[in-house]
Amino acid sequence: MSVAVSREDGVVLVTLDRPARRNALTVEGFAELGRVLAEIAANPTDRAVVVTGAGGAFCGGADLSEGVPYEAVLRVMDRVNVAARALHRLPQPCVAAVDGPAVGAGMSIALGCDIVLASQRATFSQVFVKRGLSPDFGSSWLLPRLVGLHTAKRLAFLGDTIDAAQALSLGIVAEVTEPSALLPAATALARRLAGGPPIALAQTKRLLNAAFTSSFDEALDAEAAASAVNTATEDVAEAFAAFAEKRSAVFRGR
Repeated sequence: MSVAVSREDGVVLVTLDRPARRNALTVEGFAELGRVLAEIAANPTDRAVVVTGAGGAFCGGADLSEGVPYEAVLRVMDRVNVAARALHRLPQPCVAAVDGPAVGAGMSIALGCDIVLASQRATFSQVFVKRGLSPDFGSSWLLPRLVGLHTAKRLAFLGDTIDAAQALSLGIVAEVTEPSALLPAATALARRLAGGPPIALAQTKRLLNAAFTSSFDEALDAEAAASAVNTATEDVAEAFAAFAEKRSAVFRGR
């Protein structure tokens, strides 16, 4: 198994678990990650997700130690892209906890999460070009939206490695911690997200993901539709009751 899963208090910890290969994933490993994410998406008791790597690395990207798979490349990429789509469409908020290298598709996995925390020893690289390849797992879509077109081109054209401080300055990373504090910080953030209203959070995530491909009028229409969904939930009634009673709301996702 390439992916380990544990659950506690509504938070799902997804660990890329091939430390001997810096958690680089084979084609089947990507397919396994896609299956795990699809199961989380369908589970209403899973309220937030943390994605991390085992053994002091986040993810070394695709495992090409045995060469390019014999299988037709387009068919291989279809299987890899199942995981990329599952991560992007995950309704729950997702936090990446990056310790050590996040390389190639490993960097793409981090970019695909909603919030990225990194340890001081984290590094990021769009290494594809150094392998004679171009970005995959959604990097060509995600990176320009995070850092701007010209910075994305610089990172992708050169394949340079950037450290956690540089990633923070570019807006890729939200917070940098000591290595020992990384997973506790990511888990605490995920627990905070897990305590939020899951339907409203899913609607918010969907709206923001569409921000760069929607017109202003389309965004207004989508916001109105989301408001109709949200106001029909028990969570909104609970939020107003909690406000009136000066207590914390308990959201149940219904």
